[in-house]
Amino acid sequence: MPIKTKSSLLAITLASLIHSSAIAAPTQLPLLSPSEPAVYKSESESKKANALFESIFMENVMASPISQTHLGIKTDYGKWDERGEDADARDLARTKKHLAQLNQLDETQLDSQTSLSYTLLKQKLEQSIADYQWRYHSYPVNQMYGGHSLVASFLINQHQITDIADAKAYISRLNGVPKYLQQLQDALEIRAEKGIIAPKFVFPHVLSDSKNIITGQPFNSGEDSALWADFKRKVTALSIDESDEKQLLAEAKQALKLNVEPAYTQLIGYITKLETKADTRDGAWKFPQGEAYYNNALARTTTTEMTADQIHQLGLTEVARIHGEMREIMHKVGFKGDLQAFFKFMREDKQFYYPATDEGREAYLNEAIALIDNMSSRLDEVFNVKPQAPMIVKRVEAFREKSAGKAFYNQPSPDGTRPGTYYANLYDMEAMPKYQMEALAYHEGTPGHHMQIAIAQELEGLPKFRKFGGYTAYIEGWGLYSEYFPKEMGLYADPYSDFGRLAMELWRSCRLVVDTGMHAKKWTREESINYYVENTPNAKSDAVKMVERHVVMPSQATAYKVGMLKILALREKAKTTLGEKFDIREFHTLVLKNGPLPLDILEDKVDIWVSEKS
Repeated sequence: MPIKTKSSLLAITLASLIHSSAIAAPTQLPLLSPSEPAVYKSESESKKANALFESIFMENVMASPISQTHLGIKTDYGKWDERGEDADARDLARTKKHLAQLNQLDETQLDSQTSLSYTLLKQKLEQSIADYQWRYHSYPVNQMYGGHSLVASFLINQHQITDIADAKAYISRLNGVPKYLQQLQDALEIRAEKGIIAPKFVFPHVLSDSKNIITGQPFNSGEDSALWADFKRKVTALSIDESDEKQLLAEAKQALKLNVEPAYTQLIGYITKLETKADTRDGAWKFPQGEAYYNNALARTTTTEMTADQIHQLGLTEVARIHGEMREIMHKVGFKGDLQAFFKFMREDKQFYYPATDEGREAYLNEAIALIDNMSSRLDEVFNVKPQAPMIVKRVEAFREKSAGKAFYNQPSPDGTRPGTYYANLYDMEAMPKYQMEALAYHEGTPGHHMQIAIAQELEGLPKFRKFGGYTAYIEGWGLYSEYFPKEMGLYADPYSDFGRLAMELWRSCRLVVDTGMHAKKWTREESINYYVENTPNAKSDAVKMVERHVVMPSQATAYKVGMLKILALREKAKTTLGEKFDIREFHTLVLKNGPLPLDILEDKVDIWVSEKS
């Protein structure tokens, strides 16, 4: 595809995201009167509002032991969250109470930042109440997430043990597993009665993950199980009396044998029976009121008013554009053949993969660290703000690597005791090509999710619900944008690595096509897998995992490209207007300094910034 055509396609896409009616109009924030009494009133009302924001946030956190642990709070350190109809009803009542409290504020007397917080929180509360009708439109256990795998991943990755009390809280959580998994089973039973059962392909993954948790010592012979190994490692690292250590280990072993094992055995038995009722229909259209549910999910995920058809067409347009750029690289490296042949070459040639050995996996992790370190050394070129929290790179744990995604990020704890973590899934090395490493590291680590999420947590003067909340289109849009702009810094010097960047962007563009295809157009799982295989260089195993992700997380995968294109469109709009006054560092600071935002409000912020600098 000629450069002119390629550029035109991108320009059309960016322009449509700035001007299209598919994007909700910017939220109008109230303007303050310049009179002195209003200023005094503003300070008083804003102070009251921010106190309420904190109260609402903390009331929600204190209703969730899991959320407390994520934030480094140990008040209910030995407990799990409650789930079920009663818990849902309590959550709804609390949300309605919070909305009523918020509505008592005088919105017209708030300063600009507090007014934005008010607007965002009110929208969140109203949407939460409206979405109560869809609370059963989900699969509480699936190959991506669920209570069955959360028990182990949460205890291993989130529950820190710094003293005997922390260890006893860990044991308390082990003893609480039967109740937690019973509530999980109850949730599955309610959905089954409503005809909401995951497709057949989900069940082997869930059963395998559940069985893995109770495999090994002390459940049976062999190596230590994941939970037993984790508890032993954490407790033996403490500086405590040997007698206390032995007592803690004995209590944990008893909890694992007497409570964890029977609870998982029961859940496995129930899921095995539920599997017999599952079918092969994959789309959200099969749910009660499935079309309305999916349209609502798209609106929540993208924070736009784009329809399924508009998103589908956007994906097709982007796939065509990126294929053109890939052909240019194909010619640049002297490959003879068409794009499909080049895809096959990139997919199968051994030079692009580390070996599936311990040494190969270690080499992958080391190279990922080196890429992130190099980017970190150049951040001053494109940022005025950087996170204080450190970040580490880890391999996905063995007990969940077979079903987990290829890469993901876990945020740092606010107290600094837990770093941000970029997880690479090295179970299938053929799904982790070298040429995608650079883009993947930038997306999950620096300057992607770690920069955005850690900076948001560290922002001063913002209420906690904005620091720790999120909008998928903003967060994943930033992640995908972070794959793109390092090319402007001269990175992706290797054309194969640049092809990898395009391959990652192409993958996200195909997601727009397939997600809407499956959930709105009734594409089958096989049709969806074939679309990825025919249009991307990724391994078929990638396509299978991605399609399975679409099934259990309707709309989520549309966020990446919609968000990225919006950020790019706003950047181009600002550059065109400001000319030499445009500073990429200031633009990035503007995007990050307010924490996650809906895309329409982000556009409003950029417009104000451009107007002030013009």
